[in-house]
Amino acid sequence: MKWKWKRQWLLLATALGLALAAHALADPVRLIFVGDIMLDDGPGRLISRGGDPLASFASLLKGADYTIGNLECPIATVGEPLQNKIVSFRAHPRVVPLLVGKFDALGVANNHSGDHGQAAFLETLGLLADQGIATFGGGRQLAEAHRPLWIARGGLLIAVLAYNEFKPRSFEAGAEWAGIAWSEDSQVVADIRAARTAGADLVIPFMHWGWERELQPSERQRQLARLMIDAGADLVVGGHPHVTQGVEYHQGKLIVYSLGNFVFDGFDYAAGRSGWLLRLTLDKRGLLAWDTLAAEIDDDGTPHPHAGIATPCGRRGDPVIRECPNP
Repeated sequence: MKWKWKRQWLLLATALGLALAAHALADPVRLIFVGDIMLDDGPGRLISRGGDPLASFASLLKGADYTIGNLECPIATVGEPLQNKIVSFRAHPRVVPLLVGKFDALGVANNHSGDHGQAAFLETLGLLADQGIATFGGGRQLAEAHRPLWIARGGLLIAVLAYNEFKPRSFEAGAEWAGIAWSEDSQVVADIRAARTAGADLVIPFMHWGWERELQPSERQRQLARLMIDAGADLVVGGHPHVTQGVEYHQGKLIVYSLGNFVFDGFDYAAGRSGWLLRLTLDKRGLLAWDTLAAEIDDDGTPHPHAGIATPCGRRGDPVIRECPNP
């Protein structure tokens, strides 16, 4: 009789364990990444008139479990433009409420976060934090700049890391001063491995890299993407060139080299006036499915869904990048 009860409890425990495991795998997490978001100049003027450059994509952004973009400007009232830069941006704090509810986190590892110095950068971090928007790829000192963005959803723990490798390097964070995370191969590999050790189920680097206007990734981008995947990254997402770039797999892991622009004005070439919204469906096994939605950017720098054209997509186990129609 005792053995019978033990056996029944063992079967019950096993069934419960299998059910919990199945539940964990049955709750995929939907992430969205978009490219460069610049809220000064044209987009800033639109916002000052009461407009919203994110309005056309608001329902898509709000429909994800977690949404991430690259903030390509400080948001502040302080600071002076850097003297050694041709173009410097600074958005007014009035733009922050338009980000709330649309973005959960914004990467700041890029070549414009330091356009108005450390005081403006720190004001940016504070304004976003006050509204519940996380920032990553930058911080008050080096350790914070290299700290992952941790996303806990549906039993899944995801670490997102952000790095810049486009000049100037002068705004790199230091041991005792604020700035962004710079892309040094050895440090990137160490950060990926540290995230794994800390319990990340998945690790995603979000890179600011490549040459502007180049429609194909450079050999440097390819080398670094493969290095990161070999070090343990589950997929790689990039931006900065102001155009969309190639998409490929390495060791079965997705690389999206550049999402292009998302909110940005001032481009006089067609490729600079479009971008991709990337949708990822993930579970503990990795990437289940992904697709890209085209955004066409108007003169104000506002993106609009561009239906009827094919953009890259794929599924787990499919070794071929497919072209899927935009809804």
